[in-house]
Amino acid sequence: MARPMTMAEKILAAHAGLEEVEPGQLIECDLDLVLSNDVTAPIAIKEFEKIGTGTVFDPTKIALVPDHYVPNKDIKSAEQAKIVRDFAKKQGIAHYYEVGCMGVEHALLPEQGVVGAGDLIIGADSHTCTYGALGAFATGVGSTDAGVGYATGKAWFKVPESILFNIEGELAPGVVGKDVILHIIGMIGVDGALYQAMEFTGSAIKSMSMEERMSISNMAIEAGGKAGLIEVDDITRAYLDGRTERPYTEYHPDADAVYAKVYDIDAADIVPTVSFPHLPSNTRPAAEARDIRIDQAVIGSCTNGRIEDMRQAAEVLRGRTVHPDVRCIVIPATQLVYRQCMEEGLTDVFLDANCVVSTPTCGPCLGGYMGILAAGERAIATTNRNFVGRMGDPTSEVYLSSPAVAAASAVLGHIGLPEDLD
Repeated sequence: MARPMTMAEKILAAHAGLEEVEPGQLIECDLDLVLSNDVTAPIAIKEFEKIGTGTVFDPTKIALVPDHYVPNKDIKSAEQAKIVRDFAKKQGIAHYYEVGCMGVEHALLPEQGVVGAGDLIIGADSHTCTYGALGAFATGVGSTDAGVGYATGKAWFKVPESILFNIEGELAPGVVGKDVILHIIGMIGVDGALYQAMEFTGSAIKSMSMEERMSISNMAIEAGGKAGLIEVDDITRAYLDGRTERPYTEYHPDADAVYAKVYDIDAADIVPTVSFPHLPSNTRPAAEARDIRIDQAVIGSCTNGRIEDMRQAAEVLRGRTVHPDVRCIVIPATQLVYRQCMEEGLTDVFLDANCVVSTPTCGPCLGGYMGILAAGERAIATTNRNFVGRMGDPTSEVYLSSPAVAAASAVLGHIGLPEDLD
């Protein structure tokens, strides 16, 4: 009889071919997917070539998504993208996404059914933990680990402890998944879940859409988490069924599974939240940030660039215009989301409000392009990090928020809430 296990432990045990695992145990696991992008893949490819296998372990289990500096920003980014493109062609990589097909990787792969419940996924990008919202164990790794994954289809793991976040009750109107995860990070700190699997449950989580759940799992890494998992339920199944390329497997935590910590959170205590510079954990209620003037608003990213996020922003911007002192950049996370925005009239709303609407890219989130900040400028963004110099000059500042708060702030010219526009 196996010991009672958490979701993370069950998925890792299954992929290690073991009946059970326990925290701290070192195991070697078979991988379902190895992911890299145009920044991390060239390094991984170089490491892969050192190994000397010649061919990847399985061209259907590698995903290469050029999304950080693509469409190419400059000559160097074009060269990086070419390395990835040439490798994908040579190896016959099934999940290579060229310009015109690509999107922000952590929105694109769930949308395309490349990832699913029960998968074990490593990605040379820290926000790979997004796929935990689907009931997968997904974690970010370095490019060297990704290169080894290309060659062997395996990776070593130290089984993490798990922390349970039980969020019960009903969220107030205007409070969304982004506010929930910012609240949690503010509560436990950027190292509050260091190398631990964060598991989210409770009635508030169970009532959320997949988009909101993915926003929560996406930012597990901002609390130091190894993964951010949400148990599969009817909402997950409705999203996965008919979408995933492969049959998926559900792993549910045992009722008597052991957690390192359990946090019980009243959903009513969560309000629209903003992270102040220069850490995601530096949170305050958005209502207490109204004196912060902004120069730019960015609505998009792997955290909040899905269609539900676009709808929330458009609802605020409809019939209004962006403040003359603010630049508002809207980035649908995938081509499909971009098309949905057009079909639903959201693109017209954004353009009428004097927003810039971009093709899918991670650009501004990492200070790459499509929204670099000058010295002393401030941005409010639906992205996931606000470290020093994250979006441009070291003296610039980034404030993190939900799409509705970012959109309202763009209109107001300072951080504020949608109700401030009435």
